[in-house]
Amino acid sequence: MSTPTGFGLDVVAIVVLVFGLYFPRHRRKDLVVSYLGVNIGVLAVAEALTSANVDATGLGFGLFGVLSIIRLRSFELDQQEVAYYFVALALGVLGGVPITPDWLAPALMAALLVAIFVGDHPALYAGYRVQTITLDEAIADEARLVARLEELLGARVRGVSVRRLDLVDDTTVVEARFQRPRPARGSDDRHGRHEQVSR
Repeated sequence: MSTPTGFGLDVVAIVVLVFGLYFPRHRRKDLVVSYLGVNIGVLAVAEALTSANVDATGLGFGLFGVLSIIRLRSFELDQQEVAYYFVALALGVLGGVPITPDWLAPALMAALLVAIFVGDHPALYAGYRVQTITLDEAIADEARLVARLEELLGARVRGVSVRRLDLVDDTTVVEARFQRPRPARGSDDRHGRHEQVSR
């Protein structure tokens, strides 16, 4: 793939990733800058090193390794944001490294964008949540813990992982994976209209 074509495809792909998928769904402005900077930076380094006849395989693994270390040492990301981060990296490498046949790099870029579009779609498992909760009592029995969480959350608990059980201070820190029930059709709309009128 020629350099201008690879650069153009990468710019289009990162714009779709950041402004078409990530920001409308997650609304973190700081990561918009991060994703754009990482992508264009990887693209520029890949282009420069490829023109210097550096091995493309070693280049790709080296960029992923170094930049993943930087990410882990900077700030904590959610798992969805980690996925966006590595897709931004992959798009930069695909755009900056010549790949034959010419259709392969655009196809791989499209596959990455489709995977993110589907995997992070708001309609996919929309009612499922993961939350870390601190309870003001020490509960060692899992069945009782699940019942207590379902009472607090008003949702069906699908899994629990106890992070800390403190029998001295009488607290339990637990990560709960739960599913909220779907509201009845039309109930939210009527409630929303009622709230707007009552203001």
